[in-house]
Amino acid sequence: MNSKISDYIQFTKLRLSLLVVFSAAVCFAFGSETMDWTKFLLLILGGFLVTASSNGFNQIIEKETDKLMTRTANRPLPQERMTNTEAYFIASVMGIAGVLILFKCINPLSGILGLTALLLYTFAYTPLKKVTPFAVFVGAFPGAIPPLIGFVATTADFGHISLNAWILFAIQFIWQFPHFWAIAWVVEDDYRKAGFKMLPSEGGRDKSSAFQILMYSLSLIPISLLAVFFKMTGNIATVILILSGAAFAFQAYKLFNDCSIKSASRLMFASFIYLPIVQIAILMDKI
Repeated sequence: MNSKISDYIQFTKLRLSLLVVFSAAVCFAFGSETMDWTKFLLLILGGFLVTASSNGFNQIIEKETDKLMTRTANRPLPQERMTNTEAYFIASVMGIAGVLILFKCINPLSGILGLTALLLYTFAYTPLKKVTPFAVFVGAFPGAIPPLIGFVATTADFGHISLNAWILFAIQFIWQFPHFWAIAWVVEDDYRKAGFKMLPSEGGRDKSSAFQILMYSLSLIPISLLAVFFKMTGNIATVILILSGAAFAFQAYKLFNDCSIKSASRLMFASFIYLPIVQIAILMDKI
């Protein structure tokens, strides 16, 4: 029983799914005039199911390549602890249920955005990983949709996505480039075994890749400060946004300086901390 639960946790990429749902939840709280806890919990459930479904389909498609990489070889599909039929069934049920919850229980636009994220991640980003580093750009769109879902879940106005929502989208969109490239730098050897082209430079772990990581990291500072410029938040958040952005960019500079796996690993962990700090700062200063 415990081993099956562990397999489902791996199949859904539980920690990643929860991080994605956290973004939607924070943005829902930001966009709400009064907190609707029922809708909030349904948003979390629907968002989690859609994200978990996307991760599941990703593993189904990449079953053979996962066998080649040390970091993924022990997943349930490569190890045949889960059959393809079971995997398709679980991923399909989660995807359909998640989209229906968002569409019916939240609002149609939330459901459409959830379905769009699922389809882009599964049928665009996943296959492109073997073709071009441009896959990261494509994958950044579904990866940044959760803040939009969280924000539009607070309104019944179909088709309306506010400027505030787009700013939260932009922060998460740009953040994904240094985040995923730092991960790719650390596991580049594994990715090459599978034929994945994730780092932005053809040379892989080189100055060109490190420079692009640094530029995207630096750009997070002015993009995050749009939340201040458009009066989404206040002075305390301004300080936190600047300090967080500077600390994050400093880790990217260290990677540019020495191009080491150790620096990439530190940047990767910094990226996990940066996004929730920024989102919480914007939310708390509004409250």
